Amino acid sequence: MSIQLIQRAICYMEEHIFEDINYAQVAKSVHMSSYNFHRTFSFIVGMTANEYIRKRRLTLAAMELQTTDISVIDAACKYGYESPESFSKAFSRFHGSTPKQAKHKGAKLHLFNPLVIKITLEGGSIMDYKIEHKECQQFLALVRPFSNETSNDDNGHSIPDFWSECFEKDLIEPMKLLRSEGKRDLYGLCSPVKDNETHFNYGIGILIDEDTDLTKLEHFTKNGYTIWKTEPADYAVFKCFGPDGDCLGETWSKFFKEFVPQTGYTQTDDTDYEIYYEHGEKDLFCELWVPVKQ
Repeated sequence: MSIQLIQRAICYMEEHIFEDINYAQVAKSVHMSSYNFHRTFSFIVGMTANEYIRKRRLTLAAMELQTTDISVIDAACKYGYESPESFSKAFSRFHGSTPKQAKHKGAKLHLFNPLVIKITLEGGSIMDYKIEHKECQQFLALVRPFSNETSNDDNGHSIPDFWSECFEKDLIEPMKLLRSEGKRDLYGLCSPVKDNETHFNYGIGILIDEDTDLTKLEHFTKNGYTIWKTEPADYAVFKCFGPDGDCLGETWSKFFKEFVPQTGYTQTDDTDYEIYYEHGEKDLFCELWVPVKQ
């Protein structure tokens, strides 16, 4: 997703700020899947599109309450809240003052202006990558659906918690043992999301190839595991170094803020994945594979 598309999305939100819109409709306006738009917008802007809409509406509501005779009830309706109570709660949480207090001078109010996206190039930053082509691949995976807004709604804990749960229930080690010794790498698989879908699938799995014991696959699929298939694709590959998953988030941020604007590559609607190597480089947390096209 280019910086220009981000700006177009912001303009769309500003033009329809008083309408019943959400991030899925904004994504459609720039011809993106809702999940890819949500993730890209969040990494570049630092908040979800829904959060941007909410902050802008509460800013405009405060200005109108201060400068006109609009009632709190009418303001709640105009700015998309189901009741004056829910409006007052959101307003107070954002501004630190109630809507009634906002009608008087001296009320503490926050101003959140429309965003204008600009590219700032800073020297001295190196982002190593390689482009690899992969034909169709198959994985055996434990799969769970997650809300498109998972990454922001719960501070990014849902997927790490899924990993922890699978390890605690001893669901991962038996799957790894299907692979030859020394080739027991784990994959974190993330599905593309189709239009109008509210969830994406995330899987924890192993590669199925000549180094996998195929005779036992049926036993696993009968016990809740899934065969995950991918189509041929080109991938931008990045190494994430660090003690924890923060380095993965930082790499995604650099992908959208630096790699995409400067290389002309964009992410495609194919499976992206992380590889957690059994015997990786020192301090390598994982390798990130992002499907791309020019």
